[in-house]
Amino acid sequence: MHTETIIATRSVSRKWRVVDIVIASVIGVASGLIFVVWNQAYNPLSGLLTPLLPGLQALLGGGWLFAGVLGGLIIRKPGAALYAELLAAVVSTLVGGTAWGATILVSGVVQGLGAELVFAIFLYANYRLYVALLAGAGAGLALAVNDLLFWYPGSAAPFITIYTLSSVLSGIVVAGLLSWLAMRGLARTGALSRFAAGRAVRASN
Repeated sequence: MHTETIIATRSVSRKWRVVDIVIASVIGVASGLIFVVWNQAYNPLSGLLTPLLPGLQALLGGGWLFAGVLGGLIIRKPGAALYAELLAAVVSTLVGGTAWGATILVSGVVQGLGAELVFAIFLYANYRLYVALLAGAGAGLALAVNDLLFWYPGSAAPFITIYTLSSVLSGIVVAGLLSWLAMRGLARTGALSRFAAGRAVRASN
């Protein structure tokens, strides 16, 4: 078994510590502030993608998905992905407001659950790269389903297909890969020394 998986399995605990709550909250708040910027950038950027191929604008969705995956990778406790993603959605709504109103909170729950379910499938004991990518894909799929139901009901099959594939791809790359790289980068600095994530990365080097 891979070293990181062994350490994660041995050190997994269902109970949240105070430091877990604090760091998960920091991740959620910081991500929410990034969401505020992304909310403003979305319309101009989607205006460039949509004329190329309707549904391609979902490639931008990853900018709203990384909070849950990053929170799950670092905290490694049940509920971490959902908590971080939902808190980020709340912060982005309170600080910047959005044209999408309270539905952004529903999106936060759905997207957080998309990542959370993947970590749960692996029993919160495996945080290797492919799990991070799958968590990003799960969040992306959740985003697509939520958006298609709320904003694009009755869409034609080609649009649904393109939107879903674009959202999942964005989730894999932005929320999955980049969050995994960010987690490992933070671990190497020693910032995650009190977490299983930090111990696992150090042991694998």
